[in-house]
Amino acid sequence: MKELPEYIEVINVDGQELVYYNCSLRRIFPRNAWIEENFDPDFWKLETERNINNHQLIKAEISSVMQRFNQTDGSHIYQWMYGIEMDDETDEINGHEIHAYDGKDHLYFDLKTEMFIAASSQAVLTKNNWNNKAKIDYRKNIFANFFPELLKKYVNYGKSHLMRTERPSLSLLQKTSSSPISCHATGFYPKVADMYWRKDGKEIREGVDKGEILPNNDGTFQMTVDLRLSSETHEEWPKYECVFKLSGVKEEIITKLDKRNIKTNK
Repeated sequence: MKELPEYIEVINVDGQELVYYNCSLRRIFPRNAWIEENFDPDFWKLETERNINNHQLIKAEISSVMQRFNQTDGSHIYQWMYGIEMDDETDEINGHEIHAYDGKDHLYFDLKTEMFIAASSQAVLTKNNWNNKAKIDYRKNIFANFFPELLKKYVNYGKSHLMRTERPSLSLLQKTSSSPISCHATGFYPKVADMYWRKDGKEIREGVDKGEILPNNDGTFQMTVDLRLSSETHEEWPKYECVFKLSGVKEEIITKLDKRNIKTNK
């Protein structure tokens, strides 16, 4: 099995991977030609230096946290996630910075109080060390200026890619005759979408399990909504339909519940 790099960074916009950094190669990889073409070499140099610095910072934090957990060896994972959401019309920004250790919340930055908050007792020392003027001012600047400006550039340069819409294909699935009926949508973009079951034109929630929106390998998304019909007869099935709505598209995509269209494991 190929060894994973000790440190990687990925930049996503609207669920699309745009930039990837690999510490083994000490290099940033733009995932689309339009990204590489629109940012000058100095930008990539600064981003590489930032990743190198973050790599060392995380290594030091892992070493420190291991001591607090009384861990002397073994492989451990430290995750550090920045993110912002920006309203296109008002430019209003919601941001977050979250740190996790071995899959559990460790530390986060509260933009309202402008303070680091420890999510575990092992993070208290880091919280105290990081709640200084230099680090707080740095966070305030990147959330107020750097991230919004960078996001605007990504969206502006990649409009044709990021602002596109792709409609999904819908299918009905059922493992066995007693299993829930799954309405599965795949191949849609953007990620902002909704799918639900209707009966007689009205959305139903009882007996419905809605899954998460998941990424596909090609940059599109998929989701599934299950419907349990244990007490319904087949004569009632035509009253049901699966409805998919995609952001930016007015028309609904509808699939009627029809036994002939259900794919099974048989």
